[in-house]
Amino acid sequence: MNSVVSLDNATFIRPLAFYISGLSNMTHSKYYYMFLCFVYAVTVLGNSFIMGTIYLARTLHTAKYIAVFNLAFSDLCGSSALIPKYADMFLREDQYISYENCLTSLFFVFLFMSLQSFSLLALAFDRVIAICFPLRYHAIVTKSTMTLIIGVLWLFAVIIITLMVSLITRLSFCRSITVGSYFCDHGPVFKLACNDNTPNFMMAYSYIAFVLCIPLFLIAVSYLCIGLALLKISQGAERIKAMKTCTSHLILVGMFYLPIFSIYMSTLTTQVHPNTRIINSVLAQAIPPMLNPIIYTLKTEESIKVLYKRIKVNFAMEDPVITITKN
Repeated sequence: MNSVVSLDNATFIRPLAFYISGLSNMTHSKYYYMFLCFVYAVTVLGNSFIMGTIYLARTLHTAKYIAVFNLAFSDLCGSSALIPKYADMFLREDQYISYENCLTSLFFVFLFMSLQSFSLLALAFDRVIAICFPLRYHAIVTKSTMTLIIGVLWLFAVIIITLMVSLITRLSFCRSITVGSYFCDHGPVFKLACNDNTPNFMMAYSYIAFVLCIPLFLIAVSYLCIGLALLKISQGAERIKAMKTCTSHLILVGMFYLPIFSIYMSTLTTQVHPNTRIINSVLAQAIPPMLNPIIYTLKTEESIKVLYKRIKVNFAMEDPVITITKN
């Protein structure tokens, strides 16, 4: 199953394919993968609905909803990179994936997970300016500013994930080809290498720092500033109204970061059964993209009603034309 590649007098042993172990010795595991297919279907419908609503409703053509659109797009693409391919593999019990497809899958899964984190950071920027500098909000948080921020975050995510994948291509796999995860996960893949994988370890810690820890820290700082600003608001009703604008974002932050960090912390501090780690990891990556549209649908309810009424009016106006044509 191995192929040998020679480069600059160095020999790299690359497998033709990796074996994705998934859940081991677990009865009725197929029902779990069928559940993930259901989660994916809801994720596709929900995020497509949110993106379509933002695109069609002019009231949502704002800087904030550029970030919301990017989050929905990242959720949709991230779930599409993770669930269909691997659920199909496990349901058909064909768990081999080629070396090239493995690295491609790794790239897209981690790229869109990074963009989910960065989108939450962009939304935190929107909230902190809206509450701490309300009079200057429309001057600071413009559509061009948010587009620039999202573009820079995309560029940074592509660079860091490209570097992560390129470092894996420098590894030789002369031992096992069994990846102890439910997809081509970065850590389980590079730990199979039989040559020096120190740069990969450093890259893994850098990824955690730049994509998870620093954004979460900046979000926490932004809410500390928001909290201080709210204390200066004398009227209780105004304070509650300002707090309500942050609730959906706080829920999204909690749903995304808490499961991921709990998995990392439990893995570092205790011995976790592989099946438990895999189930928790896949739910941490699959459930938030499914729930995010539900939370933002509640926030965009008025715009959705206006959009629905506009479509209804358009159909009503078209009906007489159709009748005349038929006559």
